[in-house]
Amino acid sequence: MRFLSMIRVDETTDQQPSQRLMDEMMALVGELSAAGVLLDTAGLLPSSHGARVRSQHGRITVTDGPFAEAREVIGGYAILKADSLDEALALTRRFLQVHGDEWDIECEVRPIEESPSGGCGRA
Repeated sequence: MRFLSMIRVDETTDQQPSQRLMDEMMALVGELSAAGVLLDTAGLLPSSHGARVRSQHGRITVTDGPFAEAREVIGGYAILKADSLDEALALTRRFLQVHGDEWDIECEVRPIEESPSGGCGRA
């Protein structure tokens, strides 16, 4: 089963990863990738580099970032392969632990819906 772990960050802090964090994260990514439990991961650029596309009763609108109403945004993600939510949570804890005590962050972990044909789940 695959899980999406999304890290939420407060963009208003302008906090940048330390060299220690980058080194430990690269080591963890290498370890989990080699074990076959980390399928993909990446950080995201700030919301000021993106846009939101919304469909509201058939009317499509686009709003350029940054998003004033959103203090916390998705700052990165990991796609994990795990046998259970508990296992995916244990893997996510490892990502949070390398951040140390200087970060105030959280992750949301959710199963990825798999279709029988291997294609897209719900639209």
